[in-house]
Amino acid sequence: MGTMRGSWSVAGLAAGAAGLATSYATANVMAVRSSPVVAVAELIIEITPGRVIEESIAVLGFQDKTVLVAGIFVFLALAFAWAGRLAARRWWAPVAVFACLAAIGVVATAVTEAPATAAYLPLAVGLVTWVVVLSLLAERLHRPARTGSESSRRGFLLGAGAVAVVAVGVAVLGRVWGSGRRGVEEARRLLRITGVTEPRVPESTRVGVPGVTPWATPAEDFYLIHTAIALPTIAPDEWWLRIHGLVEREVTISYADLIARERSEAWITLNCVSNPVGGDLIGNAWWSGVRLADLLAEAGPLAEADAVLQTSEDGWTCGTPLAALTDERDAMLAVAMNGRPLRVEHGFPVRTIVPGLYGFVSACKWVVDLEVTRFDRISAYWTGKGWAEQAPVRLASRIDVPRDGVDVEAGELPVGGVAWHQQTGIEGVEVSLDGGPWQPVEVAGSPSDDTWVQWGGRVTVDRGDHELRVRAVSKAGEVQTGVEREVVPDGATGWHTVRFSAG
Repeated sequence: MGTMRGSWSVAGLAAGAAGLATSYATANVMAVRSSPVVAVAELIIEITPGRVIEESIAVLGFQDKTVLVAGIFVFLALAFAWAGRLAARRWWAPVAVFACLAAIGVVATAVTEAPATAAYLPLAVGLVTWVVVLSLLAERLHRPARTGSESSRRGFLLGAGAVAVVAVGVAVLGRVWGSGRRGVEEARRLLRITGVTEPRVPESTRVGVPGVTPWATPAEDFYLIHTAIALPTIAPDEWWLRIHGLVEREVTISYADLIARERSEAWITLNCVSNPVGGDLIGNAWWSGVRLADLLAEAGPLAEADAVLQTSEDGWTCGTPLAALTDERDAMLAVAMNGRPLRVEHGFPVRTIVPGLYGFVSACKWVVDLEVTRFDRISAYWTGKGWAEQAPVRLASRIDVPRDGVDVEAGELPVGGVAWHQQTGIEGVEVSLDGGPWQPVEVAGSPSDDTWVQWGGRVTVDRGDHELRVRAVSKAGEVQTGVEREVVPDGATGWHTVRFSAG
């Protein structure tokens, strides 16, 4: 009896794998951005409270999405095995299970994609595959139950194994056939954008303390935070931006139109609102693009407008103060990062860069729509999860040297790190050893107030355990607060502190 139950579970798993494979292959062939599993994962992210997401990022880091997808597959495997066992008694029971799973996929696709009817075809293909394959395997299982033939049981196992092999082949074939990402990567590799220059790091930005984070962040090391499970892949000739809403005239811009315009380039530091005190969700890069102020001026925002709702190709939204996009800062539609076209994971072909604001209210990757509107008429992705409506970057600093928990030699100890307050700038940095008085350290230069600065100095430490803390002073005279606050709703505060031992 136990052997038969196991066989029915195997039948359910094989049928389930086949349905997932054909669904995935269909999505790839049709260039649907999200396969059903991806759509469900993004729906889970969509409905998960912001605080829960924060805790998952804190625990799992950049592996949070991998763990989520793995959890979905574990759930599906259990559901498929259960459906197989149900098939031993009632033919309609596994069909009901498969239909429920497909219904979840339909809801997720509708919510996360705003799709055309064709986007539901992968779900339909997967559902039909589940039912047909399980029916065929069930027939093979009923034969040994009636005849007691060992050869029939072997035939079932061979059939189930063949289904699994074919499922893998179908998934691989669909991936090869639907090579949209590779095509976009190739288009990016061959792309040459006039007016984009190579980054040149000013010598004055270096403080000279070994171990301090480099002032310029390579694109491959730049932090990544987004909600997409499957990254949008948009070829440059398929990208369009629509500017509409509370404007005198609607404006539509193609990629060719955009890169033909006058180029703006600047060093700009971006940081995520999820960055804890002392965290590394921050980076500084050389961005090239077109000023948003000029584009919005062509549309002519109406006097009543105070916000712009930005929308990404994957449906993510953020609400940005209109004033931040139209004042003198280098708010831009960026097309290049560190002298090269944007990487796909950083928003290729076009993303938004707005100095002085946290990314969740400004930095829209794969941006395709700008609606000029009012804050009292919109609810963006993160503001609907308990985050602030507007979020200027907070004054902050970090210790890179020494690292927390290290052992050092007693005597003079080099210390260093970074500090930032985009749109305002850093006037000074101070450190305190073991709760003693604050003492100033050297602050390196910066080409503008929109980047972080390196800082460095020396302190004298005796043998034993020690504690070092840091705070920054802005050019506006603000002293960084030591009051500890969590990242929700508009950024963490507090003094970064490291503990180490001298011997």
